[in-house]
Amino acid sequence: MLGTLHRDLQSARDRDPAARSALEVAVAYSGVHAVWGYRISHWLWRNGHRLAARSFSSFVRVLTGVEIHPAAEIGPGLFIDHAAGVVIGETAEVGADVTLYQGVTLGGTSLERGKRHPTVGNRVMIGAGAKILGPVSIGDDSRIGANAVVVKDVPANSVVVGVPGQIIARSKPRSFATAPDRDDQMMPDLVGSSLQALLSRVDELEMVINGSASDGSARPSADGVWSGEDFSI
Repeated sequence: MLGTLHRDLQSARDRDPAARSALEVAVAYSGVHAVWGYRISHWLWRNGHRLAARSFSSFVRVLTGVEIHPAAEIGPGLFIDHAAGVVIGETAEVGADVTLYQGVTLGGTSLERGKRHPTVGNRVMIGAGAKILGPVSIGDDSRIGANAVVVKDVPANSVVVGVPGQIIARSKPRSFATAPDRDDQMMPDLVGSSLQALLSRVDELEMVINGSASDGSARPSADGVWSGEDFSI
């Protein structure tokens, strides 16, 4: 237990550049407090003290804003950054060295007993506001973009964006030794790329038919900026 608690503490230090010391993390990081509270309530749950486990987890939720069911199975090194509004359900399983941001939900989609929450692999990063629903599996080293809604299995080394979540295979799979993936500016825009490709194709067809392309007023520039007085704000 002490080794696991220390690894949770070290994970926060390693993945948050704002962390200055282990003492600061231990005292001031509500995400670490939520994980430590879960470790205690999970021990109570596994040893048959289930009412005490639920009561203690509810107390931790009031203090931290993070709700983790004591029956969930969570590996070492979980880091919840900016802990607020995170929910992890009863039958959820979370691997080692996973990173969650604020507003993440690992939720169920059924009222039936049994496995109804996600299984998250090792070294997965789940962005702010993302929702993973149902007994789906998220493969190792995957990244779930902010506000994505995932309702189907995700292979290892994938990126998921959008609603519903669209799965993109990484062109350069990540290795075990690679640092956590947190570069938000590299998240792909599938809808924007598809739209730009369609507009380019329309230009080509107009050139063939009319000898000139449209004026391009109803489309973004090459750097993705829209313009025009017709767009009300």
